Amino acid sequence: MMSARTRRRRRSPIERRRALTALSFLAPALTVIAVFVLWPMANALRTSFTDARIIGGGDWIGTANYSRLLSDDRFTNALGNTAVYALVTTPVSVALALGAALLLNRAIPGRGFFRAVLFFPFVASLGIISIAWAFVLDPQVGIVNHWLAQLGLSIGDGVRDPDWAMPAVILVGIWRNTGFFMVMYLAGLQTIPREFQEAAAIDGAGAIRRFRNITWPLLANTTMFVAIIASIFSFQAFDQMYVMTAGGPFFSTETLVMLIFDTGFQDFDMGYASAMSWALVLIIMALSLGQMAYFRRRTVQY
Repeated sequence: MMSARTRRRRRSPIERRRALTALSFLAPALTVIAVFVLWPMANALRTSFTDARIIGGGDWIGTANYSRLLSDDRFTNALGNTAVYALVTTPVSVALALGAALLLNRAIPGRGFFRAVLFFPFVASLGIISIAWAFVLDPQVGIVNHWLAQLGLSIGDGVRDPDWAMPAVILVGIWRNTGFFMVMYLAGLQTIPREFQEAAAIDGAGAIRRFRNITWPLLANTTMFVAIIASIFSFQAFDQMYVMTAGGPFFSTETLVMLIFDTGFQDFDMGYASAMSWALVLIIMALSLGQMAYFRRRTVQY
């Protein structure tokens, strides 16, 4: 005779029907992910172990491409540039987004307008934005250099100066992403029960203390998500570097994605480009898992 536990484990016809309905709705999205994400990733992994080129090649060479990464000075330079960009852009963007969200979460005049203004750079084309910023930062005709000249300062040759090229692309990255992260923080702030803030205020807690003891701990999940997305955006940086500096001057702004693009579609070395792509995937995965482990220990349940 079938035990009671076994009978409970069996799904009823209604549950099976609901599961099939859910899968039928998910099937188109899962198909798109499988065709345009999972299959290209698997194919790139296979290609990374070959000497494939745009035309010809494809012989199995094992881990030779990955061994080549360890002695490639250009790869090391691109990895360093990407790390610098990420280490500056990520925390600054997240901090500015949090500050903007806290300010615009209040009932102030023009709140909707300022939210839209901050979010607009993210929905605009980054290529077009980068062209505009290149003109703005141009040492000859750019308005920024004109303003600095009034203060007795100068940006030198602008994006053509190795000392200013990286700060310029970092500025564009921060300016573009802050509004997007602000929207995420606004959503997180809406989930915090207002009763917590009101009770703390009644007990005499000031704004700073309420933020430190209530708002910030309860935003741990939102901060984790924002930090992970910001890190991924930073390590995938390509558009503004390609448009504003083309990786220069002297490879000072060449990122990993730019190097992958040049290796694959200019040098036509698809095997080596695939190996670099998977190295980037592993770096982002390790960084994301580390951030998840860090923030999970600080999550507050309520």
